[in-house]
Amino acid sequence: MIRIDDIVFSPDILTRKFACDLRQCRGVCCRDGDSGAPLLKEEVGVLENIWPDIMPFLRPEGIKAVRKQGTSIKDWENDHVTPLIEDLDCAYSVFSGNILMCGIEKAWTEGKTDFRKPLSCHLFPIRLKNYNDFTALYYEEWPVCSGGREKGKKEDVYLYEFLKEPFIRALGQEKYNKLIAAARQLQTGFGD
Repeated sequence: MIRIDDIVFSPDILTRKFACDLRQCRGVCCRDGDSGAPLLKEEVGVLENIWPDIMPFLRPEGIKAVRKQGTSIKDWENDHVTPLIEDLDCAYSVFSGNILMCGIEKAWTEGKTDFRKPLSCHLFPIRLKNYNDFTALYYEEWPVCSGGREKGKKEDVYLYEFLKEPFIRALGQEKYNKLIAAARQLQTGFGD
């Protein structure tokens, strides 16, 4: 593990190559999983507040799921997550052709909210877990993301580079700069 201040990273975040390939996976990260997308405590209130702004961008079954379950729910581990449509798709997911996308992000793109999407979605396939004394970030390798791993290798893009914007959102520019420095040290000692 790599520690930068109060953040612990799994080394593969710095050494693995990845660039999301939506044409290949079709946004299945908005569908698969044992619960909705993890939410930070502060995001629970944000979703409640922006609900009227994002609702017009959602599909009818997503609106129905949110109206029935709420803008967030607690999963089996008592963590806040997004609600699901019939235990499958995220209630905030929408289709763009045959690709699942984030309806919250669609509202953000249209200037209807300043909240882009939950941090866990923005960081995916990186997962963030807060503990008492530190925050852990680790790479969650899903078989369905094999196209993203191949695209990252082909385009020579590291995971932390592809996720620069959400990393800065989560950690701040200073810690991201430290992350880049740690990555360079690791990469000089490891091959692909």
